[in-house]
Amino acid sequence: MNPPPRPTADHDDQVTAQALREQYESGSTVDQLVASSGLSYGTVLNRLHEARTVMRTSWQTRRMRDGQARRNLAARLRRLYEQQGATLAELAAAGSVTRRTARRLLIEAGGTPRTTQQTLRIHSAAGTAQRKKLALSLRTRYEAGATVPDLAEECSYSLATVYRLLHQAGTRMRPKHNHGPARTPRRRS
Repeated sequence: MNPPPRPTADHDDQVTAQALREQYESGSTVDQLVASSGLSYGTVLNRLHEARTVMRTSWQTRRMRDGQARRNLAARLRRLYEQQGATLAELAAAGSVTRRTARRLLIEAGGTPRTTQQTLRIHSAAGTAQRKKLALSLRTRYEAGATVPDLAEECSYSLATVYRLLHQAGTRMRPKHNHGPARTPRRRS
């Protein structure tokens, strides 16, 4: 019995690396891609690598293909995205998936992807709140008697940064000390 004829070069050209990547990222296994494309296992792997596909482990594929687990992962990623302001890259890392799959899972869970500007505003607001909290903490310690150089050393910030944060917190600054040699008092005549 002869093996089935190998697909022609025209057929090989039709199965692009990008098409294989899209099928793989939507949950197909390499074996399924081999069966559907008619290409060899090595050719499919080479084309996936050519398309810069992030390969899954077998347990990631099983988890992704399991319906309930996929819905749970999608819901978890949506919570991270909407409540904690995570980016798609952070979702991908949290879910051990690609950014594209993380986006797809977010949409499946009913989430709406943000624009880059919206994400930047969220992170900027979080950073502003954190800086304000730090500034108020520095103000409290400064008003309790700590010096600016001490605060800078404790926080690993420059003196200028500590001064800026203290001014942002509305701190009333103590008068500057004269660290030079003692002056002789002037005599009044």
